[in-house]
Parts: sequence; structure tokens; C-alpha cells
Amino acid sequence: MNKQLVNGGKLFVLSCIYVSVANAAFAADEPQVMEEVSVYGERPAAFRNITTSTEAATKALIESTNVINTEDAVKYLPSIQIRKRFIGDRNAILASRNAGTLDSARSLVYADNVLVSMLLGNSYSYAPRWWFVSPQEIERVDVSYGAHSAAYAGNAAGVVMVMKSRMPEKFEAHADAQAFSQPFKLYGTNETYNGSRMGAFLGNRHDDLRWTLSAGHLENTGNPMAFAVNPTPGGAGTTVVSGYHLDRDAKGSPRIVVGATGIDHSLQDNAKVKLAYDFSPGSRLTYTMGYWQSNSDTSVQSYLRDAAGNPVYSGAIQINGTNYTLANTAMQVSKRQEEHLMNSLAWRFDPKSESDWAFEAALTKYEFGKDTTRRPTVALPAASAGGAGQVQLLDGTGWHTADMRADWRPGQGTLGHDVAFGYHYDQHTLNDRTYTNANWLAGSATTVKAGSTGNTETQGFYVQDAIRMRQDMTLTVGLRYEQWSAFSGTLTNTVSTLAYAERKENYTSPKLSLAWVATEDWLLRGSLSKAARFPTVTELFQGAITGTSITNNDPNLKSEKILAGELAAERDLGGAGNLRISLFQDDVSDYLTRQTNTTVTPSVTNIQNVDKARIRGMEASMQRRNTFMKGLDLTGSLTFADSEILANSKNPASVGKKMLRIPDWRATLAATWHANETMDFTLAGRYSGKQYAQLDNSDTNGDVYGGVDKFFVMDAKFNYRFDKRLSMSVGVDNLNNEKYYAAHPYSQRTWIVQIKGSL
Repeated sequence: MNKQLVNGGKLFVLSCIYVSVANAAFAADEPQVMEEVSVYGERPAAFRNITTSTEAATKALIESTNVINTEDAVKYLPSIQIRKRFIGDRNAILASRNAGTLDSARSLVYADNVLVSMLLGNSYSYAPRWWFVSPQEIERVDVSYGAHSAAYAGNAAGVVMVMKSRMPEKFEAHADAQAFSQPFKLYGTNETYNGSRMGAFLGNRHDDLRWTLSAGHLENTGNPMAFAVNPTPGGAGTTVVSGYHLDRDAKGSPRIVVGATGIDHSLQDNAKVKLAYDFSPGSRLTYTMGYWQSNSDTSVQSYLRDAAGNPVYSGAIQINGTNYTLANTAMQVSKRQEEHLMNSLAWRFDPKSESDWAFEAALTKYEFGKDTTRRPTVALPAASAGGAGQVQLLDGTGWHTADMRADWRPGQGTLGHDVAFGYHYDQHTLNDRTYTNANWLAGSATTVKAGSTGNTETQGFYVQDAIRMRQDMTLTVGLRYEQWSAFSGTLTNTVSTLAYAERKENYTSPKLSLAWVATEDWLLRGSLSKAARFPTVTELFQGAITGTSITNNDPNLKSEKILAGELAAERDLGGAGNLRISLFQDDVSDYLTRQTNTTVTPSVTNIQNVDKARIRGMEASMQRRNTFMKGLDLTGSLTFADSEILANSKNPASVGKKMLRIPDWRATLAATWHANETMDFTLAGRYSGKQYAQLDNSDTNGDVYGGVDKFFVMDAKFNYRFDKRLSMSVGVDNLNNEKYYAAHPYSQRTWIVQIKGSL
């Protein structure tokens, strides 16, 4: 085989994965190359001829950092930020180099072959269903950047993330337990919030049948998610209060903080069974069923005290001689019960050297079996015993998907073609109803207050061919055609129901990429692609009014049209690691986003298109083993993103400003010292630069509740292995106790203790 091609294959492997192997594997003069079959066996099928930058978090990297919830496994990948505000946050969405922490629909997350992205909406409320893969079963996580593969929809504009779970070759049993504690101080809150998590994983192989069973339980009380501010001026002012805090909001305007809200005490349980049967060495059928339930009880803390020292939650109050009225819902408690079910069936046929063909198919169905949220409209303390309120039901909401893919390598690749083609189908269903009742704690759904229903449906067909122009150069061309429709949309209020007209759109997305193995150590690649991101069902149809917020949907939203480009250079660092530098640019027409006005109560959010936006920048990453000394491994990244609004007819003042929540700089660095075979130490840091939450960038005071701003957070972990079966660790997230915000405050310094055992 041509030496350049061999080393190019090695570079491809090293640029995508960070593998911990024995030093002896790199001792030979000639570089050691992983066989192609083993590489493709580990990576997702659609990553085989990937045309954009990729990264991976391996088991070794994951275990060296603090992982409580599954999404923690990827927080040190380049440009990745998880909007996780507290342990057990159900709204932990994924952000990337060209998608902010409100752009949940600009990424695709898979658990093996199962789509776990929640593409019902595009905001903080639609996080991936991370629970479908437990932390104990993750083998690795692969990430590709940008919508450059024809195999994926335009939701891949940010990243495609595939979590790979292991299947056992023999009996396995693993269990772990964690306890964590967070002292939290902000405004008038000075509390310590504690929690715990337990998890177990079982698996075995019986001839051609493999099975796994995983389960987990989490209990935690999170830090306050919001704060009650600015009671309405006026009123009788009969109750003189103390305890308030004077502050300035994200735009620098004075405000009064009167209490903490959204203090979430959550009990979460998840269980999953997976069965895999091998009909032959290259043919496997896998069935997976997952169940998740959550009981959430959010409480509040009033800072206000009357003359007798009693807490004040509502009514006519007086602050510094000025009269105000504090609404009944200003400090509103709530209760939410959720039961969700996921089923998937997947088949993979890949006889490798015995055939030119490979096939893959997957069916999934995700159901909101039960999703009930209850809120009072009467104020505390009376609300603790019941009283009038609202109940919101999302039962019946969910989605189902179907995917089929074929790979054809004529002549086992000797003819210079590697063709992939396939089909995708998805339907997302919204069924949202809100009722009023006389007893918010236990009352039935009696009088209709509001409702939203609707469906979106997408069918996609694609073909992509990696053409070997010569031994050191590959041209990849692809085409994706999509048919999208939105139908059965309704919006209901107390007196009537508005039905929306059905919509249909078609879009064709061409893809082009050229890769060149320039030297034995360098791989150069350029990619240019078009893509469409269609509006989600909630963006189109779900308007909402609560005591603290109003959201205005828009059934006439346009689809995002994306022109994405990337130039990348990847270098092999002599067997000790790899280096990658990428330049990227996205030109987006009709960028789908949301604009929230928090200067009014209730706050008002409008879902809208921004006419033209551009995001361009640079991303660099490096992994290196035995850096400076034996046993010291480093992994790090640096990202610069320049986002700009080029045209916006709905908000001309925003032209020339930055897009929402895309920071200018991001950086990560994790150093792990393997002191010996029994213990290792990790010290890591994450930096995020300046960003904005308003399209006109008027929120210049980002380092307060309601704002978003730069932050630097350090984490540390110590692992000790008693033997092959038993280990423990002590870690701390946010070691430097940074106070930072994504509108809501993130967790402050959190201590974590874990013990793990295996049979």
C-alpha cells in the first residue's frame, strides 16, 4: 500500500479519536496504524467518509473528568458547551462553535443508531434525551462539526454527536454511587444544596444473543434558577418590608430583587434494556427500550420580611417609602411529573471483506406517556394548602423516526468509489393543553385556558460518493433532497380555537469536499455545503402564557438556509497525539431564533427569522500523550467565532450586532497525570468569552442574573483504583467558585465523591 496513503489513514484515525494505549505501541520507528476495519467498527457508519472536522471523547478521557449526568462526558470537546445549570437539569441543551445555548435544534445527538435530540422545539426546553445512555455504558462519543454530510439534515449545522455504548462479550456487572454538595451564595440566598446519584449496569452474552440492563436514580436540589424582581409600582403600600436587594439588570437599569425562585428538588429514575442478536458475524438486530420518570418540586425563597419578621410573598408593599404591588405569581411554586418511554429497533448488515455492500436501518418512537405541570395562581403561604391554579398537560407529545442507509464499495474499494445512499423520515407531534382549576395541587383539568397542537413531518433522500482521484486525494460529492410539511396546527384560548393552514416545502442540499494527504504528516481538507433547518412544531404552533412569561409563536416562519464552508489541516504528532486547525464560515438566511424582552412582566418572547447572519472563525484542537513527562496527557482546544447580523427587517437596530449567545472565544484544557497504575489526577479549565442575549446587544452588563457573559471555570478530579474491581474518586466542579450566568445562574463550587465497583 502506498506509504502516503497509510500515513494518511493513520492521521485520519488520530484526528478523530484520542486513544490511551501502552507506550510500547509507539516505540517502533515505523508508525503503527490501526486497521481500517477496527476503525469503522468503532465509529458511526455515517462518519466513515466524513467531510468535516471530527473529535471524540474516549472512555479514558471521560473517566478522568467529573461525570454525574451523561452530558458531562462531552464538556471538554472543542467548542462544545452544555447549558447545564444544576445537577439533574432537564434543560441541558448542546451549544457549539456556531450555535448558542438557545439553539437546541442546531445539533443532532444519537445514542448508537437512535436519535435522542428533542427536535420538538428550538430553545432551552428541548434538550437531548441524555438519560437514554447511562454514564456507565458510554464507550466513546464522536462529534462532527457542521452540516457537511448528506446523511444528516440541516439540524447538523452545529454538530452531530454519536454516543456509543458497549455490548458485552461476557458477563459484566458495574455499579457506582455519587454524593455531591454545593454551597451557594447569591443575593439573599446562602444555602448548601445536596444530592446523590446511583447507577448500575448488567450485561452478558449467550452465544449469538447479547443483552444489557442499566438503571439509575438521581435526587438533587438545585440552586435557584431565577429571581423575582421589580414589583409593580403603585398600590396601597400597607406592608413595609425589608430584606430586598438593589441591583442592576443586564442592560444596566436599576432593579429590586425580592426573592429566589425555581429551586428545583428533583427525583429522577431511568431504566433501559437492550437486546442484540447476531444472525451472522456481519448481521445484528438490536432492540432497545428505555424508561425515564421525574418528579420535580420547585420552591421559592422570599427575601422580604414584614415588621414581625414573617416572609412576604405578595400584595401591597412599601420599599424605602415607595409603594409597590407584588403579584401573586411573582414567586410561584410548581410541581411536575414526567414519564417518558423510548423504543428503538435497529439492524446492521456489514459482512466487511465478504461483500461490497453494507446496510443499516433504524426505527424509533419516543412518547410523553405522562407530563403534567401544576402551578398556583394564588400566592404563598395560602398556595401551600391548595387554592386556584393551572395544570398543563403534554401527554401524547412525542416523535417517531425511520432511517435506512446502504454503503456500496465496488471491488472492496479498489475501483475508487465509496457510495452511501439512504432515506430518513420523522414526524414530531405537539399536544399541549392548559386548564384552570380550583385546587392546583390535586384538581382535575376543568376549564380550558390555552392549548397548542400540531405536527411536522420530514422525508429525506440522500446520496454521497467518496471518489479516490488518486492515492493521496479524495473528492466527496453528495446531494440531499428533503420534503417537509407542517399540519394540524391549532392555537386555543378560553373562547376559541384557531386552525393554521397546512404548509409544505422542498429543499435540495448539495455537498462537496476535497481531501488531500499533502505529506506523511499533514492532511488538508476543504468542504462547501448547503443545508436547510426547517421550523420545529413548537416554533410554529406553541404560544404560551404563564404568570411570568408570554411566548408568541409564528406559523409563517421561514426555513433557515445555510451555506457552510470549512478549511481544515490535521497533523500527526509522531504517534503521541494529533493537531487540528479549522477555518469555518456559515452564511445563514432566515436564521431561526427567539428574542425575549425581560424589561416587562410577564416577559415577552417572539420567535422570529433574522434575514441574514454570518458566523465565521477558527477552531484548533490538540491531544498529546506523555507531554513534558511520562504519564502526563493533555487535551485542549481554542475557538474564535465572529458572528454578525447582516440584515434584520424585524429589528433594524440589531444589524451589525452579534448573534445570540455565541461567544467570541472558547477554550478548554485538561491535564491528566497518571502517577502510577492505581491513581491519576486531572486539572481542567473551560473558558467562554463575551456573548449577548439580546439581538441589539444592549445587554452589556452580562455578569448578573438575566445576563450572559464570559466565564472561566476550573474542575479537578482524583481517581484511585484499589484493584481492577473497585475504585473511588473525589472531584470538584467550578473549583474557583466562578459566579456566571446563562440568564439563570450556573452552579457554584460543587464537591463530588464517587465509588465504583465491578464483578
